[in-house]
Amino acid sequence: MKTTFFRPETVTRRWILIDATDQSVGRLAVVIANILRGKDRPEFTPNAMVGDNVIVINASKLAVDPKKGTQTMHYHHSFYPGGLKATNWNKMLETRSDFLLKRVVRGMLPKNTLGKELLSNLRVYQGPEHPHQAQKPVEFKAN
Repeated sequence: MKTTFFRPETVTRRWILIDATDQSVGRLAVVIANILRGKDRPEFTPNAMVGDNVIVINASKLAVDPKKGTQTMHYHHSFYPGGLKATNWNKMLETRSDFLLKRVVRGMLPKNTLGKELLSNLRVYQGPEHPHQAQKPVEFKAN
């Protein structure tokens, strides 16, 4: 049996709309990473962009375990002496929940140029409004 490899030009890409209300951060990120990668499609090719575009709404309503919300930290360093800043997940959910979800999904994608290109197909919004009304997105509900 011959193995078939698909090119990105031959694959039709969909827009998938995901509502993040009361979804666990990690479980939702796994679903998003698999859709971006194209692992849910029969045309999956590991070295090509054959995945779909993902729009995530209501990112500010993500569910985080109370213990994990206080213990898990996001670190940022300004490259100046004493410039290390630490923020816990609860505070990140209040202020920058879209960045938090994008950061978790980025950790589940390949660590190369393909991973960076795949991440550009993810759009995360804190509220229910998004500017992608021209496309007809497929409604998707993660477990």
